[in-house]
Amino acid sequence: MLRSVTREGFTTPTPIQAALIPPVMEQRDCVGLSQTGSGKTAAFVLPILHKIAQEEQAAGPRHCRAVVVAPTRELAMQIMGNARALSRFTKAKIALLIGGTSYTTQIRAMDRGADLVVATPGRLIDHIESGYLALHRTHTIVLDEADQMMDMGFMPAIRKIMGFMPERRQTVLLSATMPKPIRKLANDFLNKPFETEVSPQSKPVERIEQHVFSIKARDRRRSLLALITQNSVERGIIFTRTKRTADDVEELLRKAGIQTFALHGDKTKGERNRALTSFKKGKIPVLVATDIAARGIDVDSVSHVINYEMPNVPEAYVHRVGRTARAGKEGVAYSLVAPAEQKLLRDVERLTSLKLKMQQLNIRDVVMPDKDAVAVEPPEDERQRSRGANSGKANSGKANSGKARPGRDKHAERGGKPAKVHGKGERRPSDAGRSADQRPPKRDPNAPAWNPIRARVENDADDSRERFVREETVRPKKKGSGRKQPKPGNHRKGQPRPGAHAGGSGKGKPNNAQRRNGAPANNPRSDRGSPSKAKRPSEAAA
Repeated sequence: MLRSVTREGFTTPTPIQAALIPPVMEQRDCVGLSQTGSGKTAAFVLPILHKIAQEEQAAGPRHCRAVVVAPTRELAMQIMGNARALSRFTKAKIALLIGGTSYTTQIRAMDRGADLVVATPGRLIDHIESGYLALHRTHTIVLDEADQMMDMGFMPAIRKIMGFMPERRQTVLLSATMPKPIRKLANDFLNKPFETEVSPQSKPVERIEQHVFSIKARDRRRSLLALITQNSVERGIIFTRTKRTADDVEELLRKAGIQTFALHGDKTKGERNRALTSFKKGKIPVLVATDIAARGIDVDSVSHVINYEMPNVPEAYVHRVGRTARAGKEGVAYSLVAPAEQKLLRDVERLTSLKLKMQQLNIRDVVMPDKDAVAVEPPEDERQRSRGANSGKANSGKANSGKARPGRDKHAERGGKPAKVHGKGERRPSDAGRSADQRPPKRDPNAPAWNPIRARVENDADDSRERFVREETVRPKKKGSGRKQPKPGNHRKGQPRPGAHAGGSGKGKPNNAQRRNGAPANNPRSDRGSPSKAKRPSEAAA
């Protein structure tokens, strides 16, 4: 562990690390409050890895010793990277369970067992309920960004996860903000916790230079372009409230000649990884994101943070501006405030105990792009580039092989059917020679990947639903009804249909004479009120 710490360049612990590491190593429940970028991740990862290194017994298949729950995939992947870097020289097995990735890889990792599991709530519950992971041997659970984890949207999932944990466990809660209502909910999971608050939890870092600009709602797009062009934003993050607004801002910036990506919850995992990777490597100067990127995302050298829209929750402002001025560096935060957002600004000032002076922004010289302007193409992904090169080589090889053997596609040239495949070594018809009906259907790229865990649960639910419907629709037979009723239409030629009455129409309805005399409608042999008995079917046929 010391070799890993030295390799990462850690020499002096941060205040939150110095205050939190000793009680975590003593197996006490802890609540840690500190500003963003203060090193909270290492404060709980180092003690967990230290305890895992001391234990000799493995966790066992489909078990884990410690679990870290994060609200977003990006934060979980960041914690995973830090844990792997700090456990480089140890034998600790670390697994990542997040949505948007293949279940097969995660199931294989759980079959071998893991010492530390980093997961999001939904995917963690899927593995537990499907039997691929058990938590009754887990001794430590960490809730990172606890205030968001214990929000009303995550509260049922957190309670369900805690129900799978043993009663004697260690619970660690970490966050930059902890409102009082959320703090009361945390008491349900903690037992005499050790609480530490290194710095004021609701104040941004002092090195952040904050500016607030008063704008009109119709000039919001023009004001954003003015901030980017007039302040030479080299690497900045633009925060919006909604996903649709993020897509609109992305389109605006691309039409203005600025390369960017949008990062929000409707994007696939590949698109989110591509956006975050391109921003970290400096391929794009600006990243447009919702509050999904305001929690725990650590990107070096973020110079500017722009609040395109003020957040509805004042605590989100602290997390947003905390993406800059990390690790002792300086940063700038801009906020665009329309008249309808004045109340949101006052909530932020009340929370942070700061008075933010309103300023005016010069937007006269800003030229807005035309609606029909061509958007700038995003930087090409390296993986797609290499994949395209490989496919080009493969296609060129096929072409050369086709030239070496003339007459290969003679059936297709003549307009006939492609050659049939009779056995091994035979030529297969290409897609070019097939008709549209013969070609295999293409897979929809937007279709969700096959999920074996959910498929099994859905199949079980469908079977039980079908069995319930079948039991409800099939009526039980009455006792004593041994006589079988003839089926409609199952009669011989020349004989009346089942249920037909003598002298009637043959459709099972009594005639007028029977109705007048009160004869039962379903008794063709009744002679009450009729001059003679009804004839048998054989006599009627004769």
